[in-house]
Amino acid sequence: MKLSGIWKNIKFIAFAYWDVRRVRKTQKLIRQYKAAGQYDLEREQIGILQDTWGRGIVDHLGADIHIVGRENIPPEPVVIVANHQGYGDIPILTLIMQGRQFGCVSKEELEKVPVFHGIIEDVRSVYIRRNDARASLRSIETAIEYLNQGFSMAIFHEGTRSRGPELGTFKKGSLRLATKPGVPVVPVTISGSYHCFEEKGYVRPARVEVYVHPPIETKDMERKEASNLAAGVEEIIRKKLLELQAAEAQREGE
Repeated sequence: MKLSGIWKNIKFIAFAYWDVRRVRKTQKLIRQYKAAGQYDLEREQIGILQDTWGRGIVDHLGADIHIVGRENIPPEPVVIVANHQGYGDIPILTLIMQGRQFGCVSKEELEKVPVFHGIIEDVRSVYIRRNDARASLRSIETAIEYLNQGFSMAIFHEGTRSRGPELGTFKKGSLRLATKPGVPVVPVTISGSYHCFEEKGYVRPARVEVYVHPPIETKDMERKEASNLAAGVEEIIRKKLLELQAAEAQREGE
């Protein structure tokens, strides 16, 4: 990597940590409302935090985000299921939700990130320990409890970043997160976010296409249908991803 790329990464990391100061007061309110069991007010403040933080990160990336289908997100708690191309995907989800709260099913490594691990927990996220099935199950049960309390969740069903245009294999069974509490699943297709960092290894502007699909109702879903849900969501996202990639190739060829 060239020195200019390293410098861009250093400046971005410095900005990201400096920018956390803007949401500290909101964090205090979130913790206050959580302790008091005032979930509506807690959700409102989480939405403010995520919207403030997400827009700041996207703007600093210089990312050009094109979103279609925001109106498909129902007002009740939902499980957002998206493909995962790059680090920019979580800030992109904050733009999709437009100030609405969502927690993430996050990999355990994020629990060790200074400063940010506190924000991750404050928005009602949970950590998945990949090598500890029991601990992972407890995390999913916690996420289900959050959904029952009225909080939304997001999960990157591949389990890790693809770091490119490819779509990884979805983890079968993890959508129990949605089917047990009976909340809608909203598939989201993200195309091009890997251009923002993973493609070159340094932060740079890029165009990202996002498509929010109609919700899939899981309330009273039959067991067989629930067991096939992950495969169905994967197919929905895969099909749209190929369409968006074809459109990108066409734009580049013009």
